Amino acid sequence: MAKYSPKSGQKVEQSMHEMKEGKLRSGRSNKKVTNPQQAIAIGLSEARAEGAKVPKKAARKKVAKKAAPRKRAVKKAAVRKAAPRKNAIKKAAPRKRAVKKAAPRKRAVKKAAVKRASKHAGA
Repeated sequence: MAKYSPKSGQKVEQSMHEMKEGKLRSGRSNKKVTNPQQAIAIGLSEARAEGAKVPKKAARKKVAKKAAPRKRAVKKAAVRKAAPRKNAIKKAAPRKRAVKKAAPRKRAVKKAAVKRASKHAGA
């Protein structure tokens, strides 16, 4: 027994033809479809909507993750964390704003005056 009905095959053929002509657009974003796999998916979903015989969408498989040794997990985590920080620093760099310098403090001014006086006295 066939998995797909002839009607679904026609829908896929029609969507592929539209894609090759550059007329096929995706649903929500309305962007031009250039990937043949996406065109097939659109054709099948349209056939489903019209009630043609099409298998259900494949469900995501839940795969149990294997317990990795601690040393490996720590190294991978450290490497992964390092990359986003670099990107964040690069992105933040162009956003620098002009910062006004604060007026010098009285104490700093006095120390500078004392240093100047001692240099002139010693010379």
